[in-house]
Amino acid sequence: MPADKVALVTGASRGIGRAICLALAARGCRIVAAGRDRSALKGVADEIEKLGAEVLVVTGDVSCGEDVNRMVNEAREHFSRLDILVNNAGLTRDGLLLRMKDEDWDAVLDANLKGSFMLTRAVAKIMTRQRYGRIINISSVVGEMGNPGQANYCASKAGLIGLTKSNARELAKRNITVNVVAPGFIVTSMTEVLDDKAREELVGQIPLGRIGNPEDVANAVVFLASEAAGYITGQVLSVNGGMYM
Repeated sequence: MPADKVALVTGASRGIGRAICLALAARGCRIVAAGRDRSALKGVADEIEKLGAEVLVVTGDVSCGEDVNRMVNEAREHFSRLDILVNNAGLTRDGLLLRMKDEDWDAVLDANLKGSFMLTRAVAKIMTRQRYGRIINISSVVGEMGNPGQANYCASKAGLIGLTKSNARELAKRNITVNVVAPGFIVTSMTEVLDDKAREELVGQIPLGRIGNPEDVANAVVFLASEAAGYITGQVLSVNGGMYM
């Protein structure tokens, strides 16, 4: 991957977002680490700098249009270009359909789907002038297969797949690819609190027999962001250990 590429990664302070930042930085990318918690982002920025990569921390809420435009403008002003966008930020507010509150539906769709739309729109303006770009949206296995108690989350992640395919068709003529990485169950703070029985049941659903690591997802993102994936667009790369085929 050329060392002059600039990558903006949302939800960069922990988990999958952190792993993506470090994987791209290790391959010579300059990183724009975006999130809401500046202190947590500073920790990631320190790790990126130890890899010898330049990093800019930007803070904001991806569900807020003003924040989105400000973060993108800060990144453009600092680096003069943006080559890679990874829409990773998101949240969950789980609940059964019959009990789900409108505000929980709206919050999840705004963060997970509308936020990705607004960031893509803002960054695409820069990429179309450059006539180059890589956009990678982080969906989820449950966006493909559904999951009880997550109607809002599943809808947002399924919506990302449709958004990706539409944007891929629109932006291809400008040499911009748009793809999805759909992780399965990944080691996070959520899965770490599972008791042994729950973890065993979860692993039993995965043909490869283990929960994934954030680095598994990061490696897929690195590939789609690279020149090796220049003829791939509008696709879903599932990183789920075979859980959903």
